[in-house]
Amino acid sequence: MNKTWERLKCGMVTENPTFVQMLGMCPTMAVTTSAINGLGMGLTTTVILILSNMMISALRKVIPDKVRIPAYIVVVASFVTIVQFLLEGFVPSLYDSLGIYIPLIVVNCIILGRAESYASKNNIWLSMFDGIGMGLGFTVGLTAIGIFRELFGSGSIFGLRFMPKSYEPVTILILAPGAFFVLACIVAVQNKVRKYKEDDVKKGVLFCEKENGCEVCTNGMCKGKLFTAESVAREKEEADNARKEKQKNPSEKM
Repeated sequence: MNKTWERLKCGMVTENPTFVQMLGMCPTMAVTTSAINGLGMGLTTTVILILSNMMISALRKVIPDKVRIPAYIVVVASFVTIVQFLLEGFVPSLYDSLGIYIPLIVVNCIILGRAESYASKNNIWLSMFDGIGMGLGFTVGLTAIGIFRELFGSGSIFGLRFMPKSYEPVTILILAPGAFFVLACIVAVQNKVRKYKEDDVKKGVLFCEKENGCEVCTNGMCKGKLFTAESVAREKEEADNARKEKQKNPSEKM
C-alpha cells in the first residue's frame, strides 16, 4: 500500500509532469483554451497511460532490449487508436476540439518516459498506479491551466458564466501566447513555495526528499514525519544513552 500511495503522490505532486518535469508541453499549450478541453485531454492521456503501462509491464520480459522503444510505440499507438475511435463515436464534440492532438499522444514524452523508466522495470500493479498518478497529475495541470485561461479569457468555467457582464475578457489568454503566460505564473507560484521550503530547511526544519520514500531511508527516527534538527539530535542522544545503559547492565550482573 505504501508503494502504491507513493506512486500516486509522485505523479500528482512531487513529480508532476506538467509543473515539475515540464513534460507534454505540446498539448499543454495547445488544447487548454478551456477547462473542458484540458480535462478531456488529461483523462484521455490518463487512460492510455494506464493501459500502456500495464501492457508494457506484462511484456517487459518478452520484448527484446534492442527493439524496446519501437515496441513501446506500437503498444501506445494501439491504445491511442482504440481511444480515438471511442471518442469519435461517443464524445464527438470533444473529439473535434482535441483534433490532431489525440493521435499525437503516441509520441507524448510522458507515456514513453514512464514506459522506459518505470513500467519496463516493475510489476503490473505498481505500473498501473504509476500510470494513474502521472495521468492524474497531467490532468490536474491541464485542467488548472484551462480553468485559468477560460475564466479570465472568456469569463466562464466549463461553459458556465462566472464573471459579471461588465467584465472585459483578456482575450490574449485564450490565444496561443496565453498558455505561456498562465504556465509561467503557475510555475512562479510553485517556485515561491519551494523557496519558503528551502528557508525552512535553513532554519532547521527538514523535509524528506528521498526519491523512493521511507523504503530506502536510513533515518529511522523520522518514520515519514516532519522533523527538526533539534528533535533529531535529542532522539539520537536518547538512543545513545539507552545503548550505554544496555552495555552497563551485563557488567552489573557479573
